[in-house]
Amino acid sequence: MAQQKEIISTINSLIETLKDGQEGFKQAADAVKDPQLRSLFHDYSQQRSRFAGELQSQARSLGESEPEKTSSATGDAKAILAECERGEDSAINEFRKTMEDDLSSPLREVVSRQYREIQGAHDRVKQLRDAAK
Repeated sequence: MAQQKEIISTINSLIETLKDGQEGFKQAADAVKDPQLRSLFHDYSQQRSRFAGELQSQARSLGESEPEKTSSATGDAKAILAECERGEDSAINEFRKTMEDDLSSPLREVVSRQYREIQGAHDRVKQLRDAAK
């Protein structure tokens, strides 16, 4: 039972991280003028929302009645991209640590898939940051 509580706690932590990313990308989309960046950030915000929903379902399947629903967090394109990359670094590290845990197969598959997509988003944001003037 203690192990299940730890897993639920870990899932809730990932949900919070995803909600942080969702909000960060939403703010980034609102802050940039470039329509391509705005669209990219909007897509990543939606992706994080979808990922959080998947993990909320996993938490419910493990008996959690109230999975995490909130984030911890409440201009210039290069600065915005740098901040997005920093947030993605944090998400990658948290997902990497979670994958080292002993997770059930369905949960491991969800977390692993989300990790790969977050890594891809991180790499794209880093590429855009490096190209920003």
